[in-house]
Amino acid sequence: MKPRTEEFLNLLLWTADRLLHPTFRNLTDSYESWAYRTGLWRELPTLVARGLIERQTKAPHDRVYRLTNEGRVHALGGRDPLAAWARAWDGRWRLVVFDIPTARDSDRTRLRRRLRSLGFGYLQKSVWITPDPLRTNRDRLAQGEVDVESLVVLEARPGGGETDAQLVAGAWDFARINEAYARYLCVLEAVPRQALGTRAAARALHRWAAAERHAWLTAVSLDPLLPESLLPVGYEGKSAWHRRAEVLGETAEWMRGQPAPAAAATGGQAGGG
Repeated sequence: MKPRTEEFLNLLLWTADRLLHPTFRNLTDSYESWAYRTGLWRELPTLVARGLIERQTKAPHDRVYRLTNEGRVHALGGRDPLAAWARAWDGRWRLVVFDIPTARDSDRTRLRRRLRSLGFGYLQKSVWITPDPLRTNRDRLAQGEVDVESLVVLEARPGGGETDAQLVAGAWDFARINEAYARYLCVLEAVPRQALGTRAAARALHRWAAAERHAWLTAVSLDPLLPESLLPVGYEGKSAWHRRAEVLGETAEWMRGQPAPAAAATGGQAGGG
């Protein structure tokens, strides 16, 4: 998906009422003109067909769109933190243990990247764990046929007195994760508040929105988003999420009260409404 389309979906998300009911309808002429100039209006039917947005009115001259749940998850980077934290855990760990020959370095590297993308943590470079049931078989996990001497998938509970907290601390680097959330919050709090009466002010807001989204996706990509019962003491992800909802909700309300930039008047009626 094109970066401008990703930005558009993110705009729909963060102009929501506390991120709960995302809609887009003539927020400011600066954004509407931007969408018109970049050709995003022509992409709306494609986004509707893909199930990422939906039309909220049958009136031909009143273009009101809302993110679907699938579109919301896509805008969040592919995972919904609230749903992830709230998911149940059955108390069992899933382990992927492998011993791939050095002659197949590329296969080993590809497998590690695959495991990391699925939110696994590693206790050792060849022992990776997750609290979630595996939704793919062993061959698909390795993206090719493997034998049990190269890779095996197990379900287990600690048998030597180890606690779940110790496993979490050993498998994921939460110091690094918290640092990423701290960097994100610095970007978030730098939201510009210049009146949107000029294109320069509108561009500053666009740049901040892009930077905010990039910083959030960078932080959340490191985070396994563990179930609530497994989150370590001092974990900063949830507080960063709630602060994000506050700031973006407040920013959306502020935007709705801003006058349209005079320099962006042409093309401003592209969205109807």
